[in-house]
Amino acid sequence: MIPLSLAEIADITGGQLHDIPDPTAQVTGPVVIDSREVEDGSLFAAFAGERVDGHDYAAAAVAAGARAVLATRPVGVPAVVVDDVVAALGALAGAVVERIGTDVVALTGSAGKTSTKDLIAQVLQHHAPTVWTPGNLNNEIGLPVTTLRATAETRHLVLEMGARGIGHIRYLTRLTPPRIGLVLNVGSAHIGEFGGREAIAQAKGELVEALPSAAEGGVAVLNADDLLVRAMSARTKARTVLFGEAEDADVRATEVRMTPQGQPSFTLHTPTGCSDVTLRLYGEHHVSNALAAAAVAHVLGMSVDEIATALSAAGTLSRWRMEVTERADGVTVVNDAYNANPESMRAALRALAAMGGSAQAKGGRTWAVLGPMAELGDDSLAEHDAVGRLVVRLNVSKLVAVGGREASWLQLGAYNEGSWGEESVLVSDAQAAVDLLRSELRPGDVVLVKASRSAGLERVAQALLEGEVAGR
Repeated sequence: MIPLSLAEIADITGGQLHDIPDPTAQVTGPVVIDSREVEDGSLFAAFAGERVDGHDYAAAAVAAGARAVLATRPVGVPAVVVDDVVAALGALAGAVVERIGTDVVALTGSAGKTSTKDLIAQVLQHHAPTVWTPGNLNNEIGLPVTTLRATAETRHLVLEMGARGIGHIRYLTRLTPPRIGLVLNVGSAHIGEFGGREAIAQAKGELVEALPSAAEGGVAVLNADDLLVRAMSARTKARTVLFGEAEDADVRATEVRMTPQGQPSFTLHTPTGCSDVTLRLYGEHHVSNALAAAAVAHVLGMSVDEIATALSAAGTLSRWRMEVTERADGVTVVNDAYNANPESMRAALRALAAMGGSAQAKGGRTWAVLGPMAELGDDSLAEHDAVGRLVVRLNVSKLVAVGGREASWLQLGAYNEGSWGEESVLVSDAQAAVDLLRSELRPGDVVLVKASRSAGLERVAQALLEGEVAGR
């Protein structure tokens, strides 16, 4: 964070200083919302949650080195007291971006946001100092906390923006106005909350509506292969740059192919030339993510060779997203259990199928350990049934459906598509899945673990790698 005095913070947030002997004392460390993450010079933002009230940890935060607490009431230690801590964080974030003058790159989409953000961050780091959203802290709290990590040297600020309703992205863009806005896709994630893909497109398109005009440097980076995203060009005054495999895309891929290990390779084309890319990531769906990252990097002035080199070196920064680990006995575990929606589930299964060729060469099999996809509303049965059917169509060797009603729909889809005998099985919970896998896995097998975050299936992957189920 750029150094700010407590008096400046009070002025920016409209707060009042309490128990502060020296208003000129500066916050020089990060803004944190967990008292255990306090560093010397931090500002601790206290939130009152359903189970824990951060105000109760104010004294501990200051004792650990926090310069002060951002709070809604006096806490007996140095504090800036405000009406609303969320709004205060947003005001601070906006002030920091304005002072630094950094390029803000914002991205949204129904699937692939975090993986693409990680790619953009790694590519842009080759160009200039870059700060980006850690994990998926993409809401009204996570976005300003990320922004406040920027320093005077930061040239690129990459912010992932999530939405659970109309107006959410519009609010986030007002906190830290982006110059470059990237929309990846419009899918089925949270469709139960939005009510349909058109409503999702309306919400995601709020990002491009917030961009400055082309004359002011605004750029909308849009997926040419997604018709709902492509149509957003009519909703912005910014210059439009298209990415994808479509022939008219400004940044596109040709000669897409998969390595025997399931990693995509392609020729990257930009307006300045072409270069070959082989990703370290698994699954063909990452081609689109890589093209999105390449388009942003191109807009910011990187050459095609620089982009290709950076993409080929980029790895996974965020946990439980296609994390591929080979055990000592030759079993490969693919932990993609952070979250799931119909699009990401299909992409992960295709990646598993691509890895299957290498597995079969070792005498192994492919296993899909799948749990429920949340927030699908009335589409839930059809979507789970379709995923079960896809498992069979992709010739995945074994399906392990984990959980209750939704898992039974997965298995039913597989059964109706022709999965017989022991090719698919329904188990009640993570422990039952682990018990089955431990008794059945053999060297050369590849195991994909995927479900919505609420299912907690990362415990299955962890157990297969560590020998026990976390929290058993």
